[in-house]
Amino acid sequence: MSFEIIPTKKSFKNYLYFMFGQQFSLLGSGIIGFVITWWITIETQSAIYLSIATFLIFIPQVIVTPFAGVVADRISRKTIIMIVDSGQAILTLGLFFLFFFDLTDIWFILLIHTMRNVLFAIQVPAFQAIIPSMIPKDKLSRINGANFLFSGIIFMVGPILSALLLELFPITYIFLIDVVTYLIALIPLLLIKIPHQRKDIGNLKKEPFMKELVDGFKLVKSIPGLLALICFAMIFNFIFRPFNVLWPYYINITHGGTAFDLAFIFGAIQIGNIIGSIITTIKKKWNSKVKVNIIGESVFFMAYLLVIFAPYRQFYIMMLGGFLGAITFPITVATYLTIFQEVVPSDKIGRAMSIDHTLSMAIAPIGALIAGPAADFMGITNLYLICAIIGIINPILLWFFTKIRKLDQIGKIEVKDFTDKKLMEIEMEQKI
Repeated sequence: MSFEIIPTKKSFKNYLYFMFGQQFSLLGSGIIGFVITWWITIETQSAIYLSIATFLIFIPQVIVTPFAGVVADRISRKTIIMIVDSGQAILTLGLFFLFFFDLTDIWFILLIHTMRNVLFAIQVPAFQAIIPSMIPKDKLSRINGANFLFSGIIFMVGPILSALLLELFPITYIFLIDVVTYLIALIPLLLIKIPHQRKDIGNLKKEPFMKELVDGFKLVKSIPGLLALICFAMIFNFIFRPFNVLWPYYINITHGGTAFDLAFIFGAIQIGNIIGSIITTIKKKWNSKVKVNIIGESVFFMAYLLVIFAPYRQFYIMMLGGFLGAITFPITVATYLTIFQEVVPSDKIGRAMSIDHTLSMAIAPIGALIAGPAADFMGITNLYLICAIIGIINPILLWFFTKIRKLDQIGKIEVKDFTDKKLMEIEMEQKI
């Protein structure tokens, strides 16, 4: 049976408190991520180590997230987030002690780095599942945009703040900032109530864990165009990975830049994200969300051609390319999430989002792992150019050769028992 949680004004208000607190946690994590990445770049001078570090970010998301999605539908999502945030703070303290006692072996750092991302992979489905349970449907797109707006501000300030902290303080003490931001985020989380689907169904017998996991795959496969949308995200995550992984190497080694040069480029990207997020937040309705996604990816990679062809140490041109591409990014992702939230029943959203996150990110570890060796083999500029060309052409091919267009025709599917395949097919036919 399907037990929909109906969002209320109170739940909407509670979500805003929750979102506010999580931005502080995000700031702390962003600072730690920047500091670790820059330390690896300077310490190793190797694109391959950057590839390994990024590979270890994505592997937990591929392996852990599908199971985490089922857990998010079975137990309290508030509890999951509290445990994960606490675990990440403890691991950051571990980094503090490693640097304090001068035990900075690269593999120790990478181990803690990986464990932090295991916890993040557990948190993602729970966080995404909270949104449709607390936010009215007519506000979903705008809230997704607002999330990008605030996170964009955080990620704009974070790198610049990180670079400044690296200039002013030993790296050891910077790790303590994450602990402080964790405590700030904990306060609203303790005070609010987050609805949970299973609390509303009393003594109803839970399905076996693996059956719920398999049903999540069946659900995604049964919605016309949804799997194609996930494949779209997979390809994007693969071809964008070299840009994401090799930014520090590209700035420091290829163009002779500093931590501040990298920080200001990241800042320009986040300003673009903020502008895109404002557009998404203000605009009440997108008539064709799929078209927005398709066009958005092509425009994104066209803008990154400025990054690729920028002359030596012309960081302002790179800032412009990153800025223009970033404007499209929150619009694309917000509409992507809204499509998911509209076509998947809310009591199944946790496992569906985990399947999406796993499949769309499954190829990212491969892209991260080969980015370094590929850059060494063909040159980082050539690698960037190949990825950009694929990114411009890929959306056109998906639009004409898959069912991705059908998602704009589907409203939210009401499914009384989505494990009954025949019933689901009948209800979907009625919706299309």
